[in-house]
Amino acid sequence: LRPAQGTRDQNPARTALRDRLLAAVVACFKRHGAAAIDTPVLELRETLLGKYGEEGKLIYELQDQGGELLALRYDLTVPFARYLAMNKITNMKRYHIAKVYRRDNPAMTRGRYREFYQCDFDIAGQFDPMIPDAECLKIVHEVLSDLQLGDFLIKVNDRRILNGVFAVCGIPDSKFLPTCSTVDKLDKMPWEEVRTEMIGERGLLPEAADRIGEYVRLHGGLDLVERLLQDPRLSQNKLAKEGLGDLKLLFEYLALFGIAGEISFDLSLARGLDYYTGVIFEAVLLQPENDHVGEPVGVGSVAGGGRYDGLVGMFDPKGRKVPCVGVSIGIERIFSILEQRVEASKEKIRPTETQVLVATPQKNLVAARLKLISELWNAGVKAEMLYKKDPKLLKQLQYCEDTGIPLAAIVGEQELKDGVVKLRDVATREEVRM
Repeated sequence: LRPAQGTRDQNPARTALRDRLLAAVVACFKRHGAAAIDTPVLELRETLLGKYGEEGKLIYELQDQGGELLALRYDLTVPFARYLAMNKITNMKRYHIAKVYRRDNPAMTRGRYREFYQCDFDIAGQFDPMIPDAECLKIVHEVLSDLQLGDFLIKVNDRRILNGVFAVCGIPDSKFLPTCSTVDKLDKMPWEEVRTEMIGERGLLPEAADRIGEYVRLHGGLDLVERLLQDPRLSQNKLAKEGLGDLKLLFEYLALFGIAGEISFDLSLARGLDYYTGVIFEAVLLQPENDHVGEPVGVGSVAGGGRYDGLVGMFDPKGRKVPCVGVSIGIERIFSILEQRVEASKEKIRPTETQVLVATPQKNLVAARLKLISELWNAGVKAEMLYKKDPKLLKQLQYCEDTGIPLAAIVGEQELKDGVVKLRDVATREEVRM
């Protein structure tokens, strides 16, 4: 027997670890004033199709008995945009934690599944430039710092800058999005292979591809933004100029948040999804190189997001836009890393939160146990007992050790006579009568 490919069961210890991880993320989202929403796992197929670009081919499509064409949600962003348009909401800060589905080639060891959790935080509404965007980056920084995952880097770029780069390199508008998808592979493929794909599959001229290469291999900070604002070709492009102006402002806000040191302006960052319209970002965990020289290498993306100002308008009959910016935390990849860490440290994860085991040392005391445990439950205490009429005391204490229950409340004949309970600390074996 096995579960479906690209999915997995979670045993109690794993589930407890995941709950701990999700609680840390939710605490951060709530700290920033977000309200939770939920949307159906099933969406109408037309809601999802045409929103994701090339990645749309990974949508799970279904048909119900009445012939309604449905699909399993691919992410939480498009359902959120549909929710805003349908309810005519123009202003909202929300978070949503739920499972999404992709007909992908699973790579379970790297935290890539067909069914997985996404943790999204989004700000919808018309606000002054870059203030909500900066908060989204601050949230990524807080979550990754809270989880103590080690060094990380948050890469930022802007779709308008990329489109400006393509324009000044002589790429026709119709090829912007496919070229964008190819540039997005630069973190997985060397430039030579990306260049070959641009020319062979995307039909770009070799000199145009080389001009793009000069730009998309640049990365830096505010200094690079300043330098590109002076670039003779890019400074003539309206879109690129807007994007660079906003990024300059973004870096100023990030410096005020005290996080500019972990942010890199990276022109190769493209994010494959079609719905992004402005700032885009992605967080990667860094691991030091083995030979102790050179730059640290990325372990893969653990969060990503950006601005999508046109998505809600796609669902509105009058095309009314609601500007949005959001971030998605890649919880499965982070979970894989934490799991490996727990295994390496031999840390035992407690799957339950039981505080006390109600135990009896002699026979015929099941009534005393049931009465005491009922009092504890009614008082809100997390308590357990063994489901045997006359269990041996040693077996009861062993159960505490095996499951990590810290205390045993022991009621024997003597305790019943004296109207007390003997409370035993399982680890130190100290006992007090109370």
